[in-house]
Amino acid sequence: MQKRMGEAVARVARKVNDTVENKTDSLDLANCKLMTFPAGIYKAMRSVTEGIHHISLANNELKSLTSRFVTTFSQLRELNLAGNYLHRLPEELTSLLHLRAIDLSRNRFRRFPEPLATVATLETIDLEENEIAEVPVEKLATMASLRSLNLRANPVGPEVRLLVRPLVPFDLLLSPEEPVPKA
Repeated sequence: MQKRMGEAVARVARKVNDTVENKTDSLDLANCKLMTFPAGIYKAMRSVTEGIHHISLANNELKSLTSRFVTTFSQLRELNLAGNYLHRLPEELTSLLHLRAIDLSRNRFRRFPEPLATVATLETIDLEENEIAEVPVEKLATMASLRSLNLRANPVGPEVRLLVRPLVPFDLLLSPEEPVPKA
C-alpha cells in the first residue's frame, strides 16, 4: 500500500512539475486518488497560478474544495470535478470571473450548488448523476451566458421539467421521465 501511495504522490509531483516547467495553462490531476487538494501544490505552482485556465481533478476522492483553491486559481476558465464525493462548493466560487465550464457530474450534490447561479460567465454546467431534486429556476433563468445545464440522472421535480424555451435561454438536459406505473 505504501508503495502505491508513493507512486501516486510521485505522479502528482510529475504532473505539477510538467505544468510549471512548460508553463502550460492546464493542470491535470485526474485519477490521482486525491482526498484533498495537496497544500504543497500552492507553493510549487506559485509562479504560474495566474496562467492556469483549465484544471481537472476528475475521478479522485475529493469531499470538498477549499476557498484557498478557488482564490489561488482565480483565472480558471474550465474546472472538471467529475467523479468525486463533493456535496457543496465554497462561496468564493463566485469570484471566478472567467469560469465558462464546470463539470460536477457523478458527485454527491443533493441541492443545486447555489454559488454557480451567480457566476455570470458560466456557459456550461454539468451536474449529471447527482441527487439534485430542486433547482433555483428563477436564478438560472437570469444567467445570460448559460448555454447548457445537464441534470440527467437526477431526481429533479416536475417543475424543472416545465422549463422549456423560451422560458430559459439555455439547453436543459434531463433524463427521460419514468413512465407512471399502471394500477
